[in-house]
Amino acid sequence: MAQGNVHFYEPRQGHGLKYDPFNAIVGPRPIGWISTADKHGSANLAPYSFFNAFNYTPPIIGFSTIGWKDTVANVAETGEFCWNLATKSLAQAMNLTCAAAPPEIDEFDVAGLTRAPSRLVSPPRVLESPVNFECRLSQLLQLQRADGEQVNSWLILGEVVAVHIDRAYLHDGLYDTALARPILRAGRMGDYAEITPEAMFEMPRAAWPPD
Repeated sequence: MAQGNVHFYEPRQGHGLKYDPFNAIVGPRPIGWISTADKHGSANLAPYSFFNAFNYTPPIIGFSTIGWKDTVANVAETGEFCWNLATKSLAQAMNLTCAAAPPEIDEFDVAGLTRAPSRLVSPPRVLESPVNFECRLSQLLQLQRADGEQVNSWLILGEVVAVHIDRAYLHDGLYDTALARPILRAGRMGDYAEITPEAMFEMPRAAWPPD
């Protein structure tokens, strides 16, 4: 990168661009399509673009919510949630669930999705989704700045205690990532990416010392 041709900014002072580039640079990102239920059993379904996996054994996933929303309130109350894989065929339904609806609105109904009972937790899964994780809360953290000042965002980490995979996506004991055509958030106001078989490539992990 040529030193004289760099756009530099300090986030506290603004980025000076049409759109904040941060969430476009850190992307595309997997979507945390999270289903929860309150203590009375009322369901909630919402997508979160700050989502990823953080550990193998036990499997731990996490997502961040900006503001204390129904999802984080339900997880704090019950200690349970489900993650549902968002795919290209479910993109429009997923988008309907991101609207800021009041707590009494059931996003499953709004998006025309089917509640599937979970095995080990109370929140329902999205039946139409090819992969679901049932999760139990392991940590709930309020995020903070480097100086310790708290911000209005919360990180929810959950241990995956049960996994549901549509067998159509399992070939010779391997899960076919691209076959499900998952979608990912890519920044700006509504940019997404889709993983297709043509986009995949294989690169074995490098050995040491390098050849």
